Amino acid sequence: MSTTTLEAVTRGRVRRALRRRAVLTLLGVLVVAGFAVSLMVGRTFHPPADVLAVIAGEDVPGASFTVGTLRLPRAVLAVLAGACFGLGGVTFQTMLRNPLASPDIIGISSGAGAAAAFAIVALHLGEAGVSAFAIVVGLAVAMIVYTLSFKDGVVGTRLVLIGIGTAAMLDSITAYVLTQAAEWDLQLALRWLTGSLNGATWAETVPVALAVAVLAPALLSQSRNLAMMQLGDDTAAALGVRIERTRILVIIAAVGLIAFATAATGPIAFVAFLSGPIAARLIGPAGSLLLPSALVGALLVLVADFVGQFAFDTRYPVGVVTGVLGAPYLIYLLIRTNRAGGSL
Repeated sequence: MSTTTLEAVTRGRVRRALRRRAVLTLLGVLVVAGFAVSLMVGRTFHPPADVLAVIAGEDVPGASFTVGTLRLPRAVLAVLAGACFGLGGVTFQTMLRNPLASPDIIGISSGAGAAAAFAIVALHLGEAGVSAFAIVVGLAVAMIVYTLSFKDGVVGTRLVLIGIGTAAMLDSITAYVLTQAAEWDLQLALRWLTGSLNGATWAETVPVALAVAVLAPALLSQSRNLAMMQLGDDTAAALGVRIERTRILVIIAAVGLIAFATAATGPIAFVAFLSGPIAARLIGPAGSLLLPSALVGALLVLVADFVGQFAFDTRYPVGVVTGVLGAPYLIYLLIRTNRAGGSL
């Protein structure tokens, strides 16, 4: 390699690294800003000093209840759930080299949704029971789809198609369960299935925080192996990656994050689907997309929830807003793939 070529390669690496740091910094600042705005702005405005005082544990008349009880758990859950969806979605998209391979598309969210609807309508479980049941079924559906897709390894197209079929069956089960629901149970189930942060409490937020604390580092530790798997299983194995061990580990971590987030907020549509492609556009070819996707997911949920609360005369759940954003992108992706003569 000539000196000129080596210098060009070095300059390219430096530019990519600088771009990555700049984007990560910007995303972090935007998440912090969105978090702060969600605590200060609402039907009543509380200045930053009051918000900081409440976070510090001081009793501030008016702000302690509004900020400490209503807004703070909601904002924290928005950040955590968004990060979970972002991490889980980009993990599947990266591992399977397919932009459609997100939990929204391949049945994991549908499994958790069907479980929650059944737990509410048929089993009459409380919030904790519904969440636990949704987590267990979400993990089980992921393992079933993975097992059915496995034949001399897992191919992204095969897993996507099996996941879409599984999601269709689960959505049918959900629809049938809802037809048997009493009026009150139906309202609860529909609110959960839409994806909502309304009524968020610390009891719902803490399990998601624990899942992030345990599973996110495990997933991030596999970022290098995950990036190599984009080159193909044979190439990654030649570079020393233990393919099946890595795949099972990242699937368990990603599905766990998705399941815990879904159990707390419901399946917030398209956040897992959108976070990875947005992060890829911002970062460019500069390494792992896990952390950028987590920040994009957190920002999407924060902004969508704020828009749903205050941008219209009627308050809309966060899942409605993200669904409006995500559906056009899904249609665009399918049209672009079809025009390119490719397949899923």
